[in-house]
Amino acid sequence: MRLAIDVMGSDQGPHAIIAGSARAVVEHPSLELILFGPRQQITAELSRLPQPLAAAASRLVARDSPDSVLPGATAAWALRRGQATSMARMLRCVAQGEAVAGVSAGNTAALVALARRELGMVEGISRPAISTAIPARQGRRCYLLDLGANVDSPAHRLVDFAQMGAAMAQCVDGTAVPRVALLNVGAEATKGSVSVREADRLLREYANDSAFDYQGYAEGGDLFKGQLDVVVCDGFVGNAVLKASEGLTSMLVERVQMAFESRLSGRLASLLAKPVLKRLKQELDPVRYNGASLLGLRGIVVKSHGSAHADGFYYAIRRALQEVEHNLPARIAGRWQP
Repeated sequence: MRLAIDVMGSDQGPHAIIAGSARAVVEHPSLELILFGPRQQITAELSRLPQPLAAAASRLVARDSPDSVLPGATAAWALRRGQATSMARMLRCVAQGEAVAGVSAGNTAALVALARRELGMVEGISRPAISTAIPARQGRRCYLLDLGANVDSPAHRLVDFAQMGAAMAQCVDGTAVPRVALLNVGAEATKGSVSVREADRLLREYANDSAFDYQGYAEGGDLFKGQLDVVVCDGFVGNAVLKASEGLTSMLVERVQMAFESRLSGRLASLLAKPVLKRLKQELDPVRYNGASLLGLRGIVVKSHGSAHADGFYYAIRRALQEVEHNLPARIAGRWQP
């Protein structure tokens, strides 16, 4: 299996992406990654990989792409002048069938615009949505979308997001009938924007024929209760919710660790705190949930956090592999067939 990787665009530089890529090929013996970026830079980073990651360097193939999309670039710039960038070449590799999926930590607006052009959309879907999983109670998780591909979304697009999110929950998590809700400022029918209220009406009409269980409105706290599988909102709201959740999670883990250290000392503190903190970090650490899916495309593209370190980028690659395994674009396309 072959994936395409955009080495440029990370806040951490190519090192984090290449180290995360090396970990992925070490843990997946049949995996090969094509790395798009400046060849000399890629080669230098590969030569610095420690063992056992260095042993996998033969399955990390450099494709020289000296140009990159800058963090502040607009979607319009990317479409007009970004043809030779590492991001565009990575996407073209997927579109041409040389790779089965692509992963990038680069500029979100540029990635959405270029992916839409290079890969095309599933028939019946006009724009992609960005989705990721958020940890919830009882070891469950909830898919939140959109996370920034569409800052302002009309009602019909929110309905599309609901269907795509339900397909993700069914396909990746095996949820037979996903529970779907619209994020709103309250549960009352009179609350929310015009587009949200209209989407609610459409989803209620659609409910009898749908493959998911529409639950109505959800408030912010409902994301984490473990009672919903998919929560839908526009990209402005979704991005704010995601970033706030990740910041809160990091703070809570840090506060718990400080509480242990301040009340206990020495060897006893270490013995008591270590297993508790390890479990807490495993369950809540945003690194493990890195990798947001661009849904609605004819191919698989995963967006990593720009701030992700090597472990975070590794999890973004894992997300792409899961979607390949379940053939997610075909599952989504099946929902729009007459």
